[in-house]
Formats: sequence, structure tokens, C-alpha cells
Amino acid sequence: MNTIFRYFFDACVGSWQTERTYHDLAYQSVERSRTEFTIAPIATDLKIKVLKDNHYPIPDLVDELLGFQLGFHTVSETGEEVSQELRMLFVIREEENGVLVGDYLRDRAYEEARPIVSQFQFDIAQRELLMTTRYTRTVSIDSITLINPELRIRKILNYRRPPEGEALKQVSLVGFGVEQKVISN
Repeated sequence: MNTIFRYFFDACVGSWQTERTYHDLAYQSVERSRTEFTIAPIATDLKIKVLKDNHYPIPDLVDELLGFQLGFHTVSETGEEVSQELRMLFVIREEENGVLVGDYLRDRAYEEARPIVSQFQFDIAQRELLMTTRYTRTVSIDSITLINPELRIRKILNYRRPPEGEALKQVSLVGFGVEQKVISN
């Protein structure tokens, strides 16, 4: 297991606040939101549940899989509120040229309330986790860059899902955020 990848996950555990701006290109609108979320390590029994929910093979060293339990509450500037809890796992498939590549499993997807297997890349030098999810109508590319243990930068690009085999080209939503860890005294 790469020590920087483990450090990324260890640093993410805790309570966070984020201010995000979303640019909806279809409606030519901009909206801000504030999210408070809590990230906790995921217990072995929940790791097995996420794997089973996704009909994914259970590896021999399931305890070594990295992942989270995530709960969040978002309030947009229009007053719309969204709360969700989910569990996620990251299964490394390979490491090449300083980039880890693998599968990103959730027991519940953000845009579609179902278990889902997506792909991830982790750039060891940049400490950037890039997650790509192919939803029914959208392909979402979500980036989290760990600047330090108390600051992350978030970028979200949503594309209209093209026909199978075609490149992503039509961006529908762009989001940017600054995420700060809540430090209690």
C-alpha cells in the first residue's frame, strides 16, 4: 500500500466545511452552497457490505482496503437542503508512473440512489484523487486535492453522457470548492 495514499485517507478523516460554487452551463446560472460533512474510517463489516452490494469479489486482505463512511448536509443559497450518508471503498488495481488506478465502490451513488462501481486515479506527487462515475445520463469527474491536512481543493466536472465509445465533450456543470477541516479546541 502506498504510504502517501494512506496519508491522504488518514488526513481526510474528521469534520469539514466547504464553500462551493456551481456553474450550470445548461441554464447559464451560478449557485453557491455550503456543506458540512463528516468523514470516518469504515469498519470491516461495512467494507464487506459495500463489496457485496456491488457484486464485487471480496479480496483476501479486505481489512487493508481504504475507504470512508461519509455523511453530509448541504444548503444552497436558494435554501435547498440535501443530506446523505454513504460508504465508499477504493480498490487499487495498478500503480504506474506515480499514479494509482483502481475501482471506487459506493453503497449509494450521489445522483442515483443505488450501489455503483466507478473508477479512480490517485496522483501520488500531487495528492489528487480523481474519481470518474458513469451515471445513466451524466459522467461526473470529481477531483479532491489535499493541500495539507486541514485544506482540500475540490473540482467537479459533469458531462452529458455520450454514446458508448465516444469521448466526453459536452460539459453540463462545473463546481469548485474550498474544503477546510473543522478543528475543535
